[in-house]
Formats: sequence, structure tokens, C-alpha cells
Amino acid sequence: MNPPADLAVVGAGPAGLAAAVTAADQGLSVTLLDAGERPGGQFHRHAAGEAHPDTRHGRRHYAPRARRLEEHRRTGRVRHLPAHHVWTVVPHPGPGGAAWTLHAVAGPDETPATVHARAVLLATGAYERQLPFPGWTLPGVLGAGGAQALLKSGPVLPGRRVVVAGSGPLLLAVAGSLAAAGVRVPAVVEAADYTAYARALPVLVRNPAKLTEGALHGGALLRHATRLLTRHAVTAAHGTTRVEAVTVTRLDRDWRPVPGTSRRVPCDVLAVGHGLVPQLELATGLGCATRRTPDDTPALVVDADQATTVPGVWAAGETAGVGGADLALTEGEIAADAIAHALCGTPRDPRRTAALTRRRARLRAFADAMAAAHRPGPGWTGWLDDTTEVCRCEEVTAGRVREAVTEYGAHDTRTVKLLTRAGMGWCQGRMCGQAVARLAGEPPAPDRRPLSCPVPLGHLAALHTGTGPADPTAPTTPTDLTNGGTP
Repeated sequence: MNPPADLAVVGAGPAGLAAAVTAADQGLSVTLLDAGERPGGQFHRHAAGEAHPDTRHGRRHYAPRARRLEEHRRTGRVRHLPAHHVWTVVPHPGPGGAAWTLHAVAGPDETPATVHARAVLLATGAYERQLPFPGWTLPGVLGAGGAQALLKSGPVLPGRRVVVAGSGPLLLAVAGSLAAAGVRVPAVVEAADYTAYARALPVLVRNPAKLTEGALHGGALLRHATRLLTRHAVTAAHGTTRVEAVTVTRLDRDWRPVPGTSRRVPCDVLAVGHGLVPQLELATGLGCATRRTPDDTPALVVDADQATTVPGVWAAGETAGVGGADLALTEGEIAADAIAHALCGTPRDPRRTAALTRRRARLRAFADAMAAAHRPGPGWTGWLDDTTEVCRCEEVTAGRVREAVTEYGAHDTRTVKLLTRAGMGWCQGRMCGQAVARLAGEPPAPDRRPLSCPVPLGHLAALHTGTGPADPTAPTTPTDLTNGGTP
């Protein structure tokens, strides 16, 4: 049994990595848990056998903190637990002043693991938002982030001719990476209109590095003869055994397809994504309050110190609102400083605090402007015919969801789920939740699940039989896990 840590950090992406090393720098004992084999998260994804991520941006952000992490690991100040999927966090007073217990499954054998800590920082990141369209279940249709992950970790080329589509700044980065690797990218199909950024001109001026980054992406598209189609969307994918072409259609301001504007573009892969959604299951399970971001996704409410509304729990990075690596690093450092002060009375440098706060405000303003510019319009549901599968796990079509709303009076996601089973499959609504909510006529709700990842039943039984770490706060009433955790 390891002694309780001062701080348990969940997630070793930019925010979690920055928080862990900053807290250890200030004398705290830290346990860093992450589902990945190597620290860095999706942004700093490693290729096989690679010491550091093979990107200029990644090296600048990652290498100094990775060295500090290794130094703290050798001295015992940081305990790094890779391949640990934390499935729940519960308040559980324990030895050494521990206030929290974190339960995880570890490694390919799903070994149970338990960590005790005085404080918790959630840096669980985000996952890609997918909006369905006819043909999106064909082989060869993958997430834009998935295509980038193949390049970073392989490198593996997803195809020879790849259309990149959806909405958000990730599309430009993915297209540039694919083209640089030798893939033909005939078009980047962006549903939003970049002129929307003009409404946030003062914010853009305060973030010249972001403008430079955008210019570099635009230059890469020009060099590789990739066409950028704004206010367009892939409204259908075509093929027999795999995708062979896509239909690209112009959209109006509300993202409704404009009749007579469709064209077919041949390709062997479609990389598509509509931004990112914060991963909040652990936080909402603890009762942390959420807010709506400008692109209408839920994110955690945090104060000036990155503290959530639950005492003893902090959050940094995409959980507090998607904003990129620079913002995540800044929030991680702010949270670590605040936690060191709260737990140990470590004095805070006013100048450092002020500088970090100003940087966070500047970067958060840009993130909000970006989210507003790429917010999905209400008309995207016009892409869907009644035979389009919305919930892939349970094979629920848009027609069945619409029937539940119009014929059976379902006006919320939960009722649609009960009538159609949409969201009851393997992914528990991660892929279809946003689409089902919109078809039901309500904004997407924060993820609320009793378990944040699959857990062997033996682990759950051990909590109650005493053969594993006891959890006096565990519920005693049965929970229907197949229904998204509804009692």
C-alpha cells in the first residue's frame, strides 16, 4: 500500500503534465495517472520507440516538462502510473489525511488499482464530436483526430486520397500533416465561415501567435494545392465495401444544405470531425457544476484558481473548456500553484500569478472566439435522411428518433433513449449523444455516467465484499449500467 499522495492528477496531457511537475517543484507528492503508455496525451502523442513527440510544437511544449517529470519520478516526488484508466473518484477519508479515493483499471489485464490523495486535479481532456450523415458508417470514414493519431503514432497513412471535413481549426492541422506525409488532400471542407472571426478582431490582435499558426496552415494548403471550401459540408459518403467518394454541399448560415450546390469528390478516406467535447464523466460523477461554452458544449465551472465547485477538486485543460495546449499548460500551472498553497501554505509569487492569469484570460478569450466561430448551426440535421444511422452501436436511425419525437411525444434525450435505445450501446452515447439531443430538440447535456470506462464486474463486487479496497460511499441500490447509469 502506497502512502496517500498530496495530489492525484488524472490525465497526463499538457494540463496534467504541467500541473504534476509544477506541484512537485513546490514540494508536493504527486500521483499522475493516465490511460496512455507515455505522458503527453493526444497532443504530444509518441511514435513507437520515440523519445519525444516528432513535432516542433510538441518538442517545445513537451521536452522540458518531460525531463522534469523524470527527475521527480527518480526522486520519488512523482509516482507516474501509465495505462491506468480511472473509472471513478469518491470522497473517502483515509490514512495520512487522504480525502479522495481513485479507482482504476490498469494495463491490458485490467488489474484493479486504488490511489488515495488529499486533493484531485482532473485533466481528462476531450474527445471528438461527430455529427452523422448518410454513409458515415462506411469503412474509410474516420475521425479527423484519428487520422492525425495514425500519423503521429505510426506513422500510418490512412489513405492515398483523403478529404478532410467538418469544422474547427483541427482540420487545417490534419490536412497539413497528411499532405506533408505524401497524402493527396483534394479539399478541406469547413462548415463554418472564417469571416466569423472578424467579430473578435481585438482578441485576434492580442494573440499574434495564433494568427501566425493559422497563416502557416494556410500556406501549407497552398503549397500542396489543397482547396479550402468554407461554409460547405460533406453531406453523404458513397461506396460499397468502403468509401469511394463524398458529396460536398454548400450550406447557408444555419448549416442547412443549399439545394443544387452538391458535387461529388472521389476519395478513399474521409477524415471528419466537428470540434472537441470535454470529457467530464469523473467530474459530473462528483457533482461538479458545468457551464455552456460558446459552441454549446458543456464544460466545468472553475474559479480563478481552477477549483471546481466541489471542494478539494481542481480542473485544468479541456475539461474547463476546449482551448488548446497553450491554455491547458497555463491552467495546469495555475491549479498546481493554488493546490500547493491550499495544502501546504506555499507562498504564491504575485507577479507569477498575475502573469499566468493574464495569459489565461488572453488565451481563453481566443478559445471562446474560436468556439463561437465554429459552433454547429441548427440546420445540420437537414443532412440526415430517415435511414441514416444516428446511434451506431444500437443501429438506431434518424427516422426512429424523429418518430419518437413526433409520434410518441419524446422531447428530451432520456425519453428518446428509453423509446429507441439510442445511446445505450458500447460507447454510452459518446458518439451519438450530441446528435440525439439535437434531434430531440434540446442542447447536449453533460455526460453523466457512474463509470467513466468499462470495468470488470469483479472489481465492483470487491468494493462491497471486502476483498478489495472498501468504499463506504458506494451506492447500495442497484444501478442499470446499460441505461447510462439510470437507477
